[in-house]
Amino acid sequence: MAKQPHIIIFNPDEMRGDTLAHLGNPASITPNLDAFAAHEAVSFGQAYCQNPVCVPSRCSFFTGLYPHVRGHRTMSHLLRPGETSMLKELKEAGYYVWMNDRNDLTAGQIPGWTESHATEIYYSGQKKQGPGNVNPDQRGEPGNKYYYSHYEGQLKCNAEGKNYNGDDEVVDAAIERIHNRPADQPLCMFLGLIYPHTPYRVEEPYFSAIDRAKLPKRVHADDCTGKPLMESEIRKYAGMQDFTDADWDELRAVYLGMCMKIDVQFGKLVEALKEEGIYDDCAIFFLSDHGDFTGDFDLPEKAQNCFEDCLTRVPLLIKPPKNIPLDPGISNSMVELVDFYATAMDLAGVQPTHTHFGHSLRPVLADRSTKVRDYVFCEGGRQPGETHCDEYHRNSKNGKGAPTTTVYWPKMKAQSEDDAHAKGIMMRDERYKYISRTVGKDELYDLRADPQETTNRIDDESLAPVVVDMQRKMLKWLEATDDIVPFELDERFTPEMLWARVRGLVPPEKEAEVRKMIADGTPFPVLMGYCHSLK
Repeated sequence: MAKQPHIIIFNPDEMRGDTLAHLGNPASITPNLDAFAAHEAVSFGQAYCQNPVCVPSRCSFFTGLYPHVRGHRTMSHLLRPGETSMLKELKEAGYYVWMNDRNDLTAGQIPGWTESHATEIYYSGQKKQGPGNVNPDQRGEPGNKYYYSHYEGQLKCNAEGKNYNGDDEVVDAAIERIHNRPADQPLCMFLGLIYPHTPYRVEEPYFSAIDRAKLPKRVHADDCTGKPLMESEIRKYAGMQDFTDADWDELRAVYLGMCMKIDVQFGKLVEALKEEGIYDDCAIFFLSDHGDFTGDFDLPEKAQNCFEDCLTRVPLLIKPPKNIPLDPGISNSMVELVDFYATAMDLAGVQPTHTHFGHSLRPVLADRSTKVRDYVFCEGGRQPGETHCDEYHRNSKNGKGAPTTTVYWPKMKAQSEDDAHAKGIMMRDERYKYISRTVGKDELYDLRADPQETTNRIDDESLAPVVVDMQRKMLKWLEATDDIVPFELDERFTPEMLWARVRGLVPPEKEAEVRKMIADGTPFPVLMGYCHSLK
């Protein structure tokens, strides 16, 4: 049997697909990931998540299932007993599964459930964290333009010139386990990081490193038509109309500075694998669960039922172990994060325990020109009346809704409105993006003519055939993915029911034998045939 590779999963949260320099962002500084993509991995420039927020996305890419299959389309519905994950499956296949306590995958209220997915969980908060903001009053009072912006700006550094955060602690803990790994088991390491998730804040040298003049053009809300109600509702409640282009650029630069720090942390982990002499034996995955507006459409952060590429297109880089053929560089093949599950299980040599919808990307690793999918999908939102699916009611204070003091209040308040939080499905090919909603206006974008998705052309009669074709294909996709059938077969009858059906055929002296056949799971037709032969 071939040696099983170590599986290393580096998963920053809320990192856009266009934050990597090698994918064309002139302001980004990501030298470790750029070199990784150029020489040692395949970087998928057209990788898309299955939901634009963390919990549904992770439930999807760790199972290979779409959010609608088992109801994982909200922040509050995670994997429960009876379901499984790649981590649990690899653990049961003999891997030493190490993960930190980021979770956002398994239901935390069930005793022992999360722990069953890992051999070891590193619980953070054991190291002293860095000092706070240079300007501790950046947010200001209600009504201030920064109040709901998520922007906190520059962080202080300690006497050593560092600002040690929770992600630094997780990376250091993972490196410690690499240096002291079990000798008789392959490693599976899941580093679920917090950043570059909001709040937007970072220390030097990252704070000043990003050249604000090189930032790509921002998408302004005033330049858009036909955009979803959710976006205008968040803008209304956020009250950021006084944010200038310079303010947005500062927020965007800090976000890219946070991505730059992620790149440094990734480089540090890779260096540890090389020091231990196991780098060549590793399958390394770098992926984010979803993206971020970071100023596009005059919005900070993300929204749970919006599907612009800045939210749904994510970085995905894969390095196979050295014995697997590799064609390093950028692949433009359209892929989904459900393909992560299929690929990791394939490289680990472990058979999935359930039906899934991912495609192993191993052929693309060998030949970057290999095409995987014609369409990618993403979904989110809720049905009218599903208040248990919105964050406003989930975070209710005395039954009166989420408190206005939380920085997330504008998004939560917008989610409380059925029309704004309408359930939607995005379908995207290389040219068009179609979004179907259960309530409100559908969307269609010609990405060739309008790559920034500013103009909704759903009412353009010249594109009606495109809409009809995509609707038909979306229906076929839903038909193909609307459920999964368990591999385990269930019996229609209990043992006593089976005995009742054959007892009239069985002589007393054969009762014990027949009951044993029933207990051993003898198929019913075989059982009946045998009992008839006893007459």
